[in-house]
Amino acid sequence: MIDLTVIWALIIAFAVFMYVVMDGFDLGIGILFPAFAPGEERDQAMNAIAPVWDGNETWLVLGGGGLLAAFPLAYAIILPATYPLIIAMMLGLVFRGVAFEFRWRDPRHRAFWDMAFFGGSLVAALAQGITLGALLQGIHVEGRAYAGGWLDWLSPYSLLTGIGVVAGYSLLGACWLALKVEGSAEDKAFGFARKAAWATILLMGSVSLATPFLAGQYFQRWFTEPMIYWLAPVPLITGAVAFALLRSLGKKHAWRPFMLTLAIFLLGMVGLGVSMWPWVVPQSVSIWDAAAPHRSQVFMLIGVGIVMPLILAYTGWAYWVFRGKVGSHGYH
Repeated sequence: MIDLTVIWALIIAFAVFMYVVMDGFDLGIGILFPAFAPGEERDQAMNAIAPVWDGNETWLVLGGGGLLAAFPLAYAIILPATYPLIIAMMLGLVFRGVAFEFRWRDPRHRAFWDMAFFGGSLVAALAQGITLGALLQGIHVEGRAYAGGWLDWLSPYSLLTGIGVVAGYSLLGACWLALKVEGSAEDKAFGFARKAAWATILLMGSVSLATPFLAGQYFQRWFTEPMIYWLAPVPLITGAVAFALLRSLGKKHAWRPFMLTLAIFLLGMVGLGVSMWPWVVPQSVSIWDAAAPHRSQVFMLIGVGIVMPLILAYTGWAYWVFRGKVGSHGYH
């Protein structure tokens, strides 16, 4: 018999991964934005994501809405535990969206809107990373409800994951710009990508080393037999991909750095899945404990089966139409 709960867990994981890699690169461009010169360089950076930035956030709606619908108990626990972070993330996303539109229509205050775009991007990325750390370090649950305080999410570990996500998004954004822009902006993008790659590799390694010591479950999953033999290829492959990324950036390849960065994020997602499985709230609530009734899962699966192919189709079409290099006045 097919376990719909597992299928829904995979759907949510896929939506989260799609959001991280797709909205991640335009958040990363926002984080790097002040480093580009006002005028043509910043206009190119904006135009590189103009056709796709709002569509990329569709995956956030699918991931968050899917969590509420398929795992309502997890939603009811995770949201109260991270309310300050979720509020900060949403305000950051809203503010950067407003800034994105107003910088073109309000030239007199363009410097202000440019900084607003940077600030909203940085806050959103940092909040997402800290939320990940808060989830991994554990949430205090009593009687199927959150029983912690307003700032339980704040810790050295969650700050480390927050900074790691900022670095990773910056890497994604720099690699996307290196692929899309021209001239001095392209040269700067490659330079930022090399620095962000080193930062991402070091921070990813630090988080990977710290996570097994958060809870016995993580340590046993990674360092006890026979799992250690099955999982050893994950960090080894990640190291090989990171080495290939640094070489590719040094040679200023076009597509290869971006694709290798996506591979690093995918391997990181695999590592998170291995560590957390089968908990949706680590140490407290499993996916089966948090799952919606079977009939609800079936009903929602029909809707996702219709909607998700449409999202993938229009996303692919948008990227195909706006392929190629972009200048300060639009696509060539």
